[in-house]
Amino acid sequence: MKNIAILGSTGSIGRQTLDIISEYPDRFSAALLTANTSVDLLIEQSIKYRPKMAIIADPKCYSRLREALEPLGIATACGADAIADAVTDSDIDTVVTAMVGYSGLKPTIAAIEQNKEIALANKETLVVAGELITGMLARSKSKIYPVDSEHSAIFQSLVGEEHDKINKIILTASGGPFRTLPKEKLPLVTKADALNHPNWKMGAKITIDSATMMNKGFEVIEAKWLFDVDADRIEVVVHPQSIIHSMVEYVDGSIKAQLGLPDMHLPIRYALGFPERLHSDCPKLKVSDYANLTFEAPDFDKFPMLGLAFEAIKRGGNIPCALNAANEVAVAAFLHDKIRFIDIATIVEKTMLETPFVSAPTYTDLVETNDEARKRAESYL
Repeated sequence: MKNIAILGSTGSIGRQTLDIISEYPDRFSAALLTANTSVDLLIEQSIKYRPKMAIIADPKCYSRLREALEPLGIATACGADAIADAVTDSDIDTVVTAMVGYSGLKPTIAAIEQNKEIALANKETLVVAGELITGMLARSKSKIYPVDSEHSAIFQSLVGEEHDKINKIILTASGGPFRTLPKEKLPLVTKADALNHPNWKMGAKITIDSATMMNKGFEVIEAKWLFDVDADRIEVVVHPQSIIHSMVEYVDGSIKAQLGLPDMHLPIRYALGFPERLHSDCPKLKVSDYANLTFEAPDFDKFPMLGLAFEAIKRGGNIPCALNAANEVAVAAFLHDKIRFIDIATIVEKTMLETPFVSAPTYTDLVETNDEARKRAESYL
């Protein structure tokens, strides 16, 4: 039995992780559930799965959580520090980091320090602090298993292969809802347009990141750190069908790819079960249904956020942290109808350019960069 902590249990990845736990009750149990503000759903999940503890990040929601769960013998707490402390519990084997954004960094660090297995769905952890995290992993027994469909595909394609035989990594992208929309129409797109992803059902923030292609930029940075491959050996290709989730090209010219339906249950199941592939009755890919799988180069002019991500990882240091902070501020502003879709990239680029460079940032440097970049991005709104 593997005891699982799900950080962000009320989000899309968190809910699907609970599906996996229900699918294999003899293998997995939910030991810790956390949420940001969705207290009612967290209560509902806790009553069903009976974790040892439930934590709400927003203190304003805490009294409701405590009143509902403490009579059931479920411990409760609130705040970001409580989440980071809770993952260190000796009963927890695997931490699923499904929190959105910068908030996933602190508990991931705490989990690594306690040698936990990590099923990583929070890409911002490696975007913000890739060098710091990989350094910690080298000194820890902790292992990271990627949950993003693209990084899971790469991970699966690398099993049994030698690292020095990698020629390049090929990250596939759906292209999002505006792949075929003329660039001149982007100033007019609405929030509803941007949230209408053609293939995946995701949370609002990551769906907007997909629409700007910032999500793919984050995945480039994450892939660099996860697989120890320089960014100039990572290629992004647009694959609208989202059937080939990513590929690895080797020095002999062969390419290994992982295919599957666009369903996040698959990479979550693989991360939790690794090295074993767990049997599932989920719908399977019927290849004959996809006679036409197409690929095209991304449009860096139309989607400048992808280029900003490559620039951030090229500059290194604390610049990816500033990139992420500015993007979180700009996306939140767009979701609250304060700016246009095309303004997201403008705010992110200005913030990156104005952020003082730190070549080898400590955790404290990253906290300061995050705070300063957010204030700078907010001033541009």
